[in-house]
Amino acid sequence: MSRKSLYDLYQMKAKGEKIAWLTLYDYPSAQFGQAAGLDMILVGDSLGMCVYGYNGTAAVTMEQCLGHAEAVRRGAPDVYLVGDLPFLSYQTSEAEAVYNAGMFLKKADADAVKLEGGVRVANRVKAISEAGIAVCGHIGLTPQSSGQLGGHKAQGRTAEAAKLILEDAWAIEKAGAKLLLVEAVPPEVTEAIHRTLSIPVLGIGGGGACDGQVLILSDIIGQFQAFTPKFVKKYANVAEIITKAIAEYVRDVKDGQFPAAEHTYGMLPGEAEKFRQMIP
Repeated sequence: MSRKSLYDLYQMKAKGEKIAWLTLYDYPSAQFGQAAGLDMILVGDSLGMCVYGYNGTAAVTMEQCLGHAEAVRRGAPDVYLVGDLPFLSYQTSEAEAVYNAGMFLKKADADAVKLEGGVRVANRVKAISEAGIAVCGHIGLTPQSSGQLGGHKAQGRTAEAAKLILEDAWAIEKAGAKLLLVEAVPPEVTEAIHRTLSIPVLGIGGGGACDGQVLILSDIIGQFQAFTPKFVKKYANVAEIITKAIAEYVRDVKDGQFPAAEHTYGMLPGEAEKFRQMIP
């Protein structure tokens, strides 16, 4: 299998083949994702909640994102990898935005970076793109700035709000982004964006009128238990399986059922008797 490229994603768009994208954070999950046929992986700043137990994404650092991205790349060498620029890694200046975006390529061998915002971050998208780094924009519900949006709520539900999101999409493409993620907006908004842009448009909670979908692995397998967004479809409940396994282990340890003989190492023939003679 050869490594998936941006060209491959554009070919999929041209053919009408949907792009399957998933957010995950570690080496084993990346191995599973590649084996399952993922086209793209996002190492999202949602790791703050799903991995570290933060209340949101604001506390996530570049070092955390880079470390997880490195692990994911080792697990999925052939999948198109997008690194998520965390809060304050690109907002302060164009130079810092370019530097931090470049670190995903240098340290994690990522293929692209993602950043949140529309018109207000178009200059950052332009600067990063002109540095030769592929950018995925992210509009609609943008968790890093959710406080300004009234919390983690769907966006673009009025005609006026929808028009602003459409203008964000246009600005991001004009600035040089190669991909766009649209989150938590009505399907009509996603369809309008998809129809008026030439770059691949991916959705999360935006309906199916786009080039592909992304969800978070922790959500679809039932690992993250704090809350489940409306747009998530659960395909498993590993929390129940894992909790049951741990409970059975605790019981076996306390009852003396573990370890059994098959879980121990025997001495070589004749060595046990020699050892007993050595004991005072």
